[in-house]
Amino acid sequence: MTLSGEAGAPAASSNQFPIGTTLKVTNLDNNKSTTVKVTSTSGSCALLNNAAFEQVREPGKNLIRKARIEKIGGQAGGQNSDNQNAGNQAGGDQGAGDQAGGGQDAGNQAGGGQGNVGEVVCAGSTVTLSGEAGAPAASSNQFPVGTTLKVTNLDNNKSTTVKVASASGSCALLNNAAFEQVREPGKFLIRKARIERVG
Repeated sequence: MTLSGEAGAPAASSNQFPIGTTLKVTNLDNNKSTTVKVTSTSGSCALLNNAAFEQVREPGKNLIRKARIEKIGGQAGGQNSDNQNAGNQAGGDQGAGDQAGGGQDAGNQAGGGQGNVGEVVCAGSTVTLSGEAGAPAASSNQFPVGTTLKVTNLDNNKSTTVKVASASGSCALLNNAAFEQVREPGKFLIRKARIERVG
């Protein structure tokens, strides 16, 4: 779990829960939790904005590797979030760290690394950064370690080609160096991204 870099009152975005759903997010490394409403769509099960992330982060860390995500309220209008609850998902009772090391690789978990080489994959995904250092790289919940992805920011047509180095809760989560290659100044979230599997 990471942060979107967006301002405002504590909130989250999600690719699994409709806008209006209330989620409780707990950092299992320090047992801090925050309760937030989903206010927009992203490429993650739960992507926290700055204010929400500050409530649960460990000092100096921009990534929560072990998180519990619980659905505690439905969408406005009583819909039951497609009858899914966070506890049954990979990001629920199982933290992101367990998800990465639980004997399944991310590609097998999500359908064998969706898409053939050269195909555009993860349609509609947003892309954010993990805050991790090192050479340009990505993490993913859909592609196994070693997969090569080309990520293009459609707002400025900048692109980067990176290898998946670890598992995360997003289709493609870029580390600091990779994100710097495609970001718009002052923005921590790419809302229009094209993700291609190139190797």
